[in-house]
Amino acid sequence: MNGQPNPRLFSFVGGAAGAWRVVSNRAVAGEGIEPVERLSVEAGLVATMAADARWCLRGVTSHERYVERVEKDQLVATQAPLGRPEAMCAAFIPIRKSSDWWALTQDERRRIFEETSHHTQLGMRYLPAIARRLHHCRDLSVQEPFDFLTWFEFAPQHAAAFDELVASLRATAEWAYVDREVDIRVIRDSTSQPGER
Repeated sequence: MNGQPNPRLFSFVGGAAGAWRVVSNRAVAGEGIEPVERLSVEAGLVATMAADARWCLRGVTSHERYVERVEKDQLVATQAPLGRPEAMCAAFIPIRKSSDWWALTQDERRRIFEETSHHTQLGMRYLPAIARRLHHCRDLSVQEPFDFLTWFEFAPQHAAAFDELVASLRATAEWAYVDREVDIRVIRDSTSQPGER
C-alpha cells in the first residue's frame, strides 16, 4: 500500500457537529438510524469519531453501473455539480437491497433498473435542478450496514420536485428489492460556505 488517501472515499458522520443541520430523519423501509442534530460529509476516512458523534457511514464513488453509453453521455451533459451556493437543501438516503437483488446477474439487474424501472430516465427529468452523488458501500465490505449512500443537493424551491423524484423511484419494480432505507433531510447553515461539508 502506498499510504495515499482514497479520493473516492467519503464518510458521513452524524452527531452534534457538521455544516448540515438535520431537519428530519425517517425510516422508509426496515430499521431506522439514530437521530442526530447535524451531519458532516468528510472526504476520506474518519479514523476517530468525535465524542459527540453517534454514527459514521462510509462509501466510495465508482463508475456508473447499469447505464449504457448514450445514457452516460446524457447524464454527464445534464447533471450539475455539488456545492452550488443556492443548493442549501440536501437529502442523505442510505439504502440496502435484499439478498435476492444481489443473487441476480448484472444483466438481470440492468433489466430491472433501467428497462423496467427507468431509473436513469426518471432521474434525468430533474437535472440539473437536483445534483447527486452515489456512494457504494459493498465495495468496502459486505459488513457495512447499507449497500449505497445517496447524496442529493438542491435549492429550497426544488424541494417539492425532489419529493416527486423519490416518490417516483420508490414506486418502481427496483424498490421491491430495497429492504432498508432511511431518508435524512438536512439544510446547510447560512454561515457555512458552499462546498463546506
